[in-house]
Amino acid sequence: MLKIITASMLAISLAGVSVANAKTVEPAKVVTIGKEILLADAKGMTLYTYDKDTAGKSDCTLLCAAAWPPLMAKAGAKASGEWSLVKRANGSMQWAYKGAPLYTYRLDTRPGATSGEGVEGEWHIAKP
Repeated sequence: MLKIITASMLAISLAGVSVANAKTVEPAKVVTIGKEILLADAKGMTLYTYDKDTAGKSDCTLLCAAAWPPLMAKAGAKASGEWSLVKRANGSMQWAYKGAPLYTYRLDTRPGATSGEGVEGEWHIAKP
């Protein structure tokens, strides 16, 4: 069962921050799947991190990025709090959480799917 929790609700309940501050966390949603709390894109697709990335730098390009599409930032996007922007090799911008670039997984075919967890021992579900 997929239960969506808005970033504002999570921030207020877990961190006690004001609603005004919580509104700045918009690149992804916090969702609950079963008993697990994780990050998902606007469509509810699970987000992942890659062990080969370093803080602030994506190592997933070309064929890797075809299988693991980056969570791209729109022009003019601004980093805030735990959210930052990573400049990709092609000059485009990607969202990162706590310095870790974020990706979806091409084989996750529906919101809430988590089939990318543990792939090649290097991909992991992104958690708040």
